[in-house]
Amino acid sequence: MDIRDLRYAVTLAEELHFGRAARRHYISAQPFGRRIQRLERDVGALLFERTSRRVALTAAGERFVAQARSVLAAIDALPDAGLPRVAQTPALTLGVLGFGLADLWPRFVDLLHDRLPARAFVYQDLDFVNQYDAVREGRVDAAVVHYTGPVEGLAFEVVFASPRVALVPTRSELAGAEFLSHADLDDRQWVPVARSGPGKSAWAGPWGAAEPSAAGCVRNPAALPAAVAATGGLSMHAAAAARFYPHPEVHFVPMAGTPCEIAVATRAGDLREATRAVREAARILPQLLPGTLTDLSRGR
Repeated sequence: MDIRDLRYAVTLAEELHFGRAARRHYISAQPFGRRIQRLERDVGALLFERTSRRVALTAAGERFVAQARSVLAAIDALPDAGLPRVAQTPALTLGVLGFGLADLWPRFVDLLHDRLPARAFVYQDLDFVNQYDAVREGRVDAAVVHYTGPVEGLAFEVVFASPRVALVPTRSELAGAEFLSHADLDDRQWVPVARSGPGKSAWAGPWGAAEPSAAGCVRNPAALPAAVAATGGLSMHAAAAARFYPHPEVHFVPMAGTPCEIAVATRAGDLREATRAVREAARILPQLLPGTLTDLSRGR
């Protein structure tokens, strides 16, 4: 076991796909898979369940990856250990769910740099389960999230809305539809999608919501098209996802239901200068790019 093996395991836990995880480390899937197998032999336990359709963490894998993250965080901090602290402006950590602000990113970053010229920005990937807790617990300073309604302890600035689409396998008889109603989608198999709290998701309604610990549930928006292609089930997304997560075996079909709203979330009681700057930038952004917002809402 070495440090690289730990990083490979953490990446695979995030991607749940050998090819994508391997590409993040600039190696091919075959040697990457061999390293994971060797790691499992060293540990003496199966960390990942593999089938022809999916990759999932085992219970042992969940425990191992949590410990691996702690070990890697400690190792990454070693270069600074024992060195005198130099006063500097702390970085702004921005959590991002899925495609985040889509084409609006450049202007949002410009607005932040104008207001926080000395500030460095750190990116943190979020998923359906942790998108709100990461902000509430202070793991990120602000986050671009899927807004589904008020959340205790959080303040939201909705930036844009994108219509709802159904993700349909190309082999399904629904793939050629121009529009799908709720009646069209009842009694269909849905890919289970993890949610951030108890109860049904207000946005997802009766389709596909699952406990975060449920077997086979998808936690990351980018993984939904691949899950639909692999399982033959249906899912739903924002229309803009058709541009950011295209898949040759999946059609993005307009469907009934409220649009997907993308918002910037901050802690409600956070009055720091940086937080105020993030909120102000989020409020200004829709006013600057009405044409782009229209295109995004149509998923173009």
